[in-house]
Amino acid sequence: MPKVTHFEIYADDPKRAIKFYKNVFGWEAKKWDGPMDYWMITTGSDKEPGINGAVMERPEPNKCDDAVTTFMCWITVPSIDQFTKKIVSNGGTITMPKTAIPGMGWNLKFMDTEGNNAGLMEMDKNAE
Repeated sequence: MPKVTHFEIYADDPKRAIKFYKNVFGWEAKKWDGPMDYWMITTGSDKEPGINGAVMERPEPNKCDDAVTTFMCWITVPSIDQFTKKIVSNGGTITMPKTAIPGMGWNLKFMDTEGNNAGLMEMDKNAE
């Protein structure tokens, strides 16, 4: 069964947000060595239940969705194509099509029937 595996906190000032979460919860941040300004967040020991996430600059509104103002959960699935069909057939809407993250995998954003945004991630180191 697919489960939530990652979250993103969108921020107007990522460094300020990182400081907040470090000071409040003790979360650690490390800049990702990828093509965008992205900070990986460790929320606790791997021995404890829970997930880790990231902080990034809040995306600008675009033609497929409004500016994101809340946390964004990502769900890792074995096949984005398979789950896209399930989302649409159950009343959801695709808000960002399947997109490659080179060397990591594929992602896609969707909106559920209640207007909540979430994302799918398919791991594939050959994605381009």
